[in-house]
Amino acid sequence: MKKLFLFLLIIASLLAREKVYVVERENSALAVIENHKLLGEITGMHNCNHAVVKFKGRYGYVITRDGYLIKFDAWTDRKVGEVKASESAIGFTLGDDFIAVANYANKTVEIFDYSLQKLQTINTGSRNVGIKTYKDYLIFAAMDKDQIWVMRKTLQKFPLRCLTPDGKPRYETRIAFKPFKIIKNAGQMPFDAMIHDGIYVVGFFNSPFVGVLNLKDFSYKQVPLKLEKRTMVLKVPHFGFWSIMKDKFFIPAVGDNKVFVFDKNFRFIKAIEVEGNPVFTSLSPDTKYLAVTFSGEKFPIIQIIDTATLKVIKRFDFGGMVLHVRWSKSEPLLYVSDNGDSQVIGVDTKKWQRLFSIAVPKPSGIFLYEEE
Repeated sequence: MKKLFLFLLIIASLLAREKVYVVERENSALAVIENHKLLGEITGMHNCNHAVVKFKGRYGYVITRDGYLIKFDAWTDRKVGEVKASESAIGFTLGDDFIAVANYANKTVEIFDYSLQKLQTINTGSRNVGIKTYKDYLIFAAMDKDQIWVMRKTLQKFPLRCLTPDGKPRYETRIAFKPFKIIKNAGQMPFDAMIHDGIYVVGFFNSPFVGVLNLKDFSYKQVPLKLEKRTMVLKVPHFGFWSIMKDKFFIPAVGDNKVFVFDKNFRFIKAIEVEGNPVFTSLSPDTKYLAVTFSGEKFPIIQIIDTATLKVIKRFDFGGMVLHVRWSKSEPLLYVSDNGDSQVIGVDTKKWQRLFSIAVPKPSGIFLYEEE
């Protein structure tokens, strides 16, 4: 029985395929990479200047800078639908039965189902960032109001324009979010957030702390950051889900050459000195390493931090402009998006050396899909 289980496990791992989708920042397209080779493109993706891709089942979903929510088939690499969510969007999140889009220009959060039908508009009067889900809650930060909003999912009956055969009103049940809690004066100008195990952590442009909202009891606290110097921020730091371990949070500093490390209770551990203003802190699947990217004159640089010693152990200079990185889940590989030289580079993370490069026009975000 044990041998059979191991055999089935090996077969499953062989059948699983990792595809890589890379946003072509200036091309309104997604490049499709598999087995270290370019398979093709998905075109007609609108303004990809800050496009984000997420997956659910066999489908991928994209939010574009000009506010389009796009659905594509990750098995056929074909676009299957789109809807205009706003004039300018910044991020989105996928729930079990809904998609929530955080908008800039329309100052709303829009709720859709997976067929891209709109379910609800949440008017916030603010640009909205850091949108996440936790159980039946939708959480996001209102950038212009210095607030954190917590919305609770409900089911509501909505009247239809037709009647039942016996002349009675006909209704349909749909998802609707209602305000549950608003944290006011959370911090000045929130810009991004991460979430882990019911802890929502939000960063601020103009406050020397991060905000920590415990979604289990809805307590909120401000955790100071030891910022020694502040320089002009040329590219907004990104928190992301991948900077969280079981016992550590990694947070890129805003305008300072540091990556802050906190324990799971948000007690300060260390400020790791890095080469420039960090943008991404991307954690490897085995949580042994953290890749750090930078903005400004340090755009070409990636530093690798050992998460056990909290020390920088490797440095790469790619000579172009690194906009994103992503660790492979199926092999010891780090994908690097070199926008300046229009290439996606694969770095062997056992030997820490360049393994291959693929020509991709002006690449930025890298997103992985595991096909089974």
